[in-house]
Amino acid sequence: MRNSLGFAVLKGKEQIGFARVVTDSATFGYLCDVYVLEEHRGKGLSKWLMECVVGHPRLQGLRRFCLATRDAHGLYKQFGFRALRNPDVMMEILVADIYKKVGS
Repeated sequence: MRNSLGFAVLKGKEQIGFARVVTDSATFGYLCDVYVLEEHRGKGLSKWLMECVVGHPRLQGLRRFCLATRDAHGLYKQFGFRALRNPDVMMEILVADIYKKVGS
């Protein structure tokens, strides 16, 4: 969290949602760790959380703002996210089971 911009959704003192942006606050942002607890979904909280994220002053003017999602494409499209325009220029190192190795 130290080098990230965090957003919490609270109900009283209970955290029911969260989003984190890893960013240099100049050219790049990576949205990750986004969730709203299942029992609180369907109330517009995900949309409100995304409004807060994309509207944050530190995230204005970024050249590239990325994320990865398995199943929330519709939500993110509402806020301007699209499939990679030119995926041939993007590369990654993916260690899919990294978290399984940490505690083993």
